[in-house]
Amino acid sequence: MQNIKIISTASYTPPQVVTNNELTTLMDTSDEWIKSRTGISQRCISQDENTSGLAFKVAKQLLQKALVSADKVDLIIIATMSPDAYTPSTAAIVQGLLGAGNAIAFDISAACTGFVYAYNIAELMLRSSEMRTAMIIGAEVLSKLIDWHDRNTAVLFGDGAGGVLLQKSEDKTSGTLGQHWQTFGQLSNKIIAGQTNIAPGFPKDKTSLTTFSMAGRDVYRFATHEVPNSIKQAMKTAHVNLNVIDHFLLHQANVRIIRQIAKELNQPLTKFPINIDKYGNTAAASEPILLAECVNAGVVKRGEIIALSGFGGGLSVSTIILKY
Repeated sequence: MQNIKIISTASYTPPQVVTNNELTTLMDTSDEWIKSRTGISQRCISQDENTSGLAFKVAKQLLQKALVSADKVDLIIIATMSPDAYTPSTAAIVQGLLGAGNAIAFDISAACTGFVYAYNIAELMLRSSEMRTAMIIGAEVLSKLIDWHDRNTAVLFGDGAGGVLLQKSEDKTSGTLGQHWQTFGQLSNKIIAGQTNIAPGFPKDKTSLTTFSMAGRDVYRFATHEVPNSIKQAMKTAHVNLNVIDHFLLHQANVRIIRQIAKELNQPLTKFPINIDKYGNTAAASEPILLAECVNAGVVKRGEIIALSGFGGGLSVSTIILKY
């Protein structure tokens, strides 16, 4: 059976940087308060690019780095909780911009777990079909869903996109070793954004969307319990133990969550790359941005084993153990 290999990684964040100090003009907060509770120093905010624009920049990089033409892409999946519109899908927009006319394109909505879910879906589709090449992108413009005067949420989030190009390969030294994914729908009210309120009667009033809300303490407890469990479940399917994993690339939600997960797994924090200080929480874009940065910096090298784990809205969690 052919392996599914990552042949390129890429990321893009908007040029405008908003520091913690700038947020103090909008709400009662401070740089020290934000850093001590989240590990965030700044975040990137899109000015005139929507989610498809960020994703398109990543898509072009992925093809250029892999020397693959757009017509060779068979599948495009974009994970996002902040799409351009209900329809068309952000993936369809990107497919059109790329000129990737042979690609099936669709979005998935699983918030901060979205990229890892999309990766799993793409791999299953490649293995069960004649398709050969898949583009997986996590992309978010969360700034359009934020109440910028609510310090409980506004300090946390940023905009960005990241992705991978996957391809069937005879190379047995790379590929997915194991995976785990799970949804906890009974906790679906713990993270909400863009909720539609249904007006009574007919004709209906114009639909309005809610801004971001989150039960922070509940999400913290969920993440620090369920992410270690997900990693352990994925390792069972991969038939590996914790000590052989070179890097744990986790969703960048909060530095305290990452530290606690490292403690729960009894693994050194040096195995857990962190970039939340620069970008904040970019939801589905978080893990692929981190992966692309680690690959570019030589932190993640060919042949190393990584645990890629996302967690968040749904509530949901997913982990992939792969040999890069």
